[in-house]
Amino acid sequence: MTAATLDHLAPPEDPTRRIPGNKGIWVGITCEFVEFVVLFAVYFIARSHFPEAFHEGAQRLNIVAGTSITLLMVTSSYCIACSVNAIRLGRQRSAVLWLVAGLVIALGYPVAKVLEIDWNLAHGINGESGIFFTVYYYLTFNHLVHATWGILGILWVLARLLFGGYTADDYAGLEALASYWHATDIIWLVIFPFFYVLA
Repeated sequence: MTAATLDHLAPPEDPTRRIPGNKGIWVGITCEFVEFVVLFAVYFIARSHFPEAFHEGAQRLNIVAGTSITLLMVTSSYCIACSVNAIRLGRQRSAVLWLVAGLVIALGYPVAKVLEIDWNLAHGINGESGIFFTVYYYLTFNHLVHATWGILGILWVLARLLFGGYTADDYAGLEALASYWHATDIIWLVIFPFFYVLA
């Protein structure tokens, strides 16, 4: 058989089955996951050596703050997903509005984190309050750094979207942002029970 015949026999490519975003963002997401796998390993090693400290430490954290951050992350992810869906349908204005909503809600995360840290310090909880809090601050601050990069990404993508940088035929940048933000969201959904619920 000739190459042309083989091409003819090959199943047609399904445009809906593809990796969202671009290769670069998935390299970044992979690095993010690897980093947090290492940090979670540190968490489990510390917890296995100091189970009582982890149990007692979790009782002192502000569950309202942790829950608020979780709701902010999940809701902002939903808004960004709606923005991607809107641009796919060619609804540019709707995509902008959803992305603005996602940005505003995402900005609530660092605000909630600052309020939580203020509450912690007022209750004598800092990085030197024991092994549980050392690990807690290290993981949550690392996550906040990644979320801050995501917020900066939202601002960049929003600016491009406002000036027509994405269309129904070309929205890989918006998809890449959504992929990164969802990954950051997933990591928080692991961090939340580890510190606020299960410890």
